[in-house]
Amino acid sequence: MLALAARMLRFHKGDFVATFIALAAGVMILTVCGLLVESGLRYQGETQRYAEAFAVVAHRDLTITHKEFGDTETSTVTLPERGGVPDALARRIAAVPGVASAVADRSIAVAPAAAPEVEAAGHGWGSAALAPYRVVSGTAPRADGEMAVDGRLAAAGRLRPGATTAVLTGGTVRRFRVSGVVEASGVRGSAVFFTDAEAARLDPRQGRVDAIGVLLKRGADRSEVSAAVRRIAAAAGAKAYEGGERGLAEEPEAAAGRDLMVQAGGAFGGYAALIIVFVVAATVGLSVRHRRRDFALLRAVAATPGQVRALILGEVGLLAVLAAVVGVPSGLGVTAWLRGRLVDRGFVPETFTVQGGALSGLAVTAAVAAVALLAGWVAARRTTRIRPTEALGEAAVEAVLGGRVRMVSGVVLLGAGVALIAVTGKANGETAMGAAVGMLYTFVLAIALLAPWINWGTAWALAPVLRAVFGDSGYLAAANLRANARGMVAVLTALVLSVGFGGTVWFLQDNLQRQTVVQSHDGTLAQHALVGGAGLPAAAAVKARQIPGVVAATGVRKTSAIVPFMDDGQTVVAQGVDPQGIGQTMDLRVRSGNLADLRPGTVAVSRSQASSAHWKLGGNARFWLGDGTPVSLRVVAVYDRNLGFGDITVDNATLTGHTRTGLDDRVLVRSAPNAAGVGAALTRLAGEYPGSSAAGTDRLTGELAQDLAISAWLNKLLVAVLIGYSILAAGNTLIMAALARTREVSLLRLVGVTRRQVKRMANAEQAALLGVALAIGGAIAAVTLSSIVNAVAGQRVPYVPAAGWVAIVGGTVALALVATVIPIGRLLRTPPVEGMGIRE
Repeated sequence: MLALAARMLRFHKGDFVATFIALAAGVMILTVCGLLVESGLRYQGETQRYAEAFAVVAHRDLTITHKEFGDTETSTVTLPERGGVPDALARRIAAVPGVASAVADRSIAVAPAAAPEVEAAGHGWGSAALAPYRVVSGTAPRADGEMAVDGRLAAAGRLRPGATTAVLTGGTVRRFRVSGVVEASGVRGSAVFFTDAEAARLDPRQGRVDAIGVLLKRGADRSEVSAAVRRIAAAAGAKAYEGGERGLAEEPEAAAGRDLMVQAGGAFGGYAALIIVFVVAATVGLSVRHRRRDFALLRAVAATPGQVRALILGEVGLLAVLAAVVGVPSGLGVTAWLRGRLVDRGFVPETFTVQGGALSGLAVTAAVAAVALLAGWVAARRTTRIRPTEALGEAAVEAVLGGRVRMVSGVVLLGAGVALIAVTGKANGETAMGAAVGMLYTFVLAIALLAPWINWGTAWALAPVLRAVFGDSGYLAAANLRANARGMVAVLTALVLSVGFGGTVWFLQDNLQRQTVVQSHDGTLAQHALVGGAGLPAAAAVKARQIPGVVAATGVRKTSAIVPFMDDGQTVVAQGVDPQGIGQTMDLRVRSGNLADLRPGTVAVSRSQASSAHWKLGGNARFWLGDGTPVSLRVVAVYDRNLGFGDITVDNATLTGHTRTGLDDRVLVRSAPNAAGVGAALTRLAGEYPGSSAAGTDRLTGELAQDLAISAWLNKLLVAVLIGYSILAAGNTLIMAALARTREVSLLRLVGVTRRQVKRMANAEQAALLGVALAIGGAIAAVTLSSIVNAVAGQRVPYVPAAGWVAIVGGTVALALVATVIPIGRLLRTPPVEGMGIRE
């Protein structure tokens, strides 16, 4: 049967090409998602500054434990801010037998005035041994007031040993003498080295260091040292990174990039898998149904049901193998291209590489082949169970719309989707998002199961309309839709999927971007802002308040926090503010409480976050700051504008020692109406801090919109791929359905139906199918999108760009018409007598 299956591929090129395209495209998409996950899991950054260290002790992850069914479960969340370890830990590690030294490394934000465009970090000279750095000219820093710079910074700022330059660090401009120029092979970033004592004074996190590098003695027992260092690190709540893992300690952004790739690849891989299951099952099933006459003939000449099933499965298996041969290499190429775009937009560091491929390719090939084989087996069941004497008749006419199990399952899923509407309406944030996505797929699956009855009902209900508009062609169209209600299931499902999925997920990104920008714009009452390149001290806000015409100035620190979420941790956007005059510079739309009560030990939270975490006004909110420090703060205000300002707002004093710079990112300045000279005064003030600038808050809103567009780029790209696949599936099924009508069109022409009437009949059928598909898909998209936007942004009516709906509706109509008109036109060129002799 396998040999027969291979030979039959040549005689049904249309159906097999369509099935091959669906399989190959599915393999390619899933390969890309699988490669992102596999590369993310394998990615550990690149060890540069810690290349000489045997191990690096650092605090980069937060481990959360909880009880589940009596067992202790743990989950890990990457810290959004660099977590620190006690500096006293270095002495304990240095005492471990076999350890030559334990070097404390501090990472300090600096902005050299000589080259403010160069991003650099300050360190103590002792940590230079971890790379190691070597002095190429001058000497290492030996006294306070001296610093060594690396070759890139020296070239950019034209700095030589003996020169004096200003450096902004800790919010203060200090002058240092350049003692020397240093270099280290393989290190990309720029660095400034102070004496260890000076670095300790400049570090905003007193008593803690960024990491501790462990250097071994010659001949030390590596396993014993490793075990001892791991025990000491674990006791201090830190982790010992060894081997390739040292890159994760050196580059926290590597861990963030790794998590992003795993989450994005996993999430979109799951969405893609569900869509591909629909598409492959529908395409394979339609292909089998179009060849019922072939299988009926085989049954009539004594082929057993098992042999026919083996033939169908052999065909599908061969196509799956061919699809893997094309899809897997294509997926590798697309992933390599995508990696470059991700690096350019800052989603992952330059050190991120695409790794693996064999495991992802095998897993994807097996999964898609399994779906295709299952679909082929299900489609073959009814064909192979009929008696040979009934075979040819059964091949010509659809006897039933579907079984009772299919109908009951569809009704149950439809009810479940309706129930999820209520669940989504009562949920908030991520819970609402998950419920809404589940609702989307539940509705689509329900429509796929109920499609035969929907098609039949549509044909019955629209028959008078079709006849009134299209005349006799409309009558034929209604009759065809009723007779082929089950055969058009794949077409309806693909159209509903493309409209419903595209209208939901694509417009969701537009809504989130729009609401974030609107909330930021409407909630920012200040007209001016100081923006710090390497941070601004609290003194900047104090000086801004002293400018004539300034009503209020608020220092703002952007950070993140980790909140409890379903026995796990979830990273949310947070901000620290100077409460003095905050009501005059920003409006968070407070629903209860008062932001004026914000002080150390208190917190203001968004309404959605308060609902999700069950925090009440006047009660305590327990969460973790960005560096993993647990806090319990009293809730003094609950506000609405979480997209524009974050879910958590605390006093800046609460963040002291818990952010990398310990400084404000910006100062919002409100001036009196018609106050003159405020902008010029702020520009002069910004000049006191290298790398800083003064701007209008409208410019900040524009920059926020650009940042959001970049952030949404990856989501929109992946969503566009899935929508494109759905559209491809819709076009595939439409063309397959049209090309399978050769005998039908020829018979109609033989009994006197004109070419024009046949075309009008096809147009009438498509009008009916498109109408019901757009209505159902649009309804699903509207319900799902409005539920998500209401839960996340508090907007009951979602924002839908007119151009977006025109593109979706117009594109769907154009696709359906082109995918039908062109094949029908081709069929009409076949002489009717010749067409009657062509296989079904």
